[in-house]
Amino acid sequence: MQGRMGEDTNNRRLYSVVLDENSIERGTPDQEHERQVAIYDLIEENFFALANDDGGPYALHLGLMSNRLVLDIRREQGETVIVHVLSLTPLRKIVKDYFLICDSYYEAIRSATADRIESIDMARRGVHNEGSSIVQERLEGKIEIDHQTARRLFTLIAALSWTGREA
Repeated sequence: MQGRMGEDTNNRRLYSVVLDENSIERGTPDQEHERQVAIYDLIEENFFALANDDGGPYALHLGLMSNRLVLDIRREQGETVIVHVLSLTPLRKIVKDYFLICDSYYEAIRSATADRIESIDMARRGVHNEGSSIVQERLEGKIEIDHQTARRLFTLIAALSWTGREA
């Protein structure tokens, strides 16, 4: 696979995402489904590279520790390359906004006009893009991800934060 400027990206990707069962509580069936879909989408297509390391592909083990996301990045053989701790505080408001607008979107699907639904969906995508940009900025200089990978990672972070509100 060729990536940016012709570079080989076969090793600049995630091949696995594992949630730490000791720090991430099991969710409801709906929460677990959302998490698994987010993980599947992230693994299916991504660009993920560590600064100063060409040793991928990588397994990403995610855990939570005091409102921080622990990214334990490992090689295929299992050894940890780096552990990066990402504060979730800068994402708290955007995740909350994302859920609020998703709730509005699901409510609109039931009774709103097509124009109203489209307008809410555009706003939802905008908030999602904003969250993705924050993720990319917070990882800058440590982990390089493209915009689509940042979107998928933000989706997973949101899924880990989801409390299972009625849609």
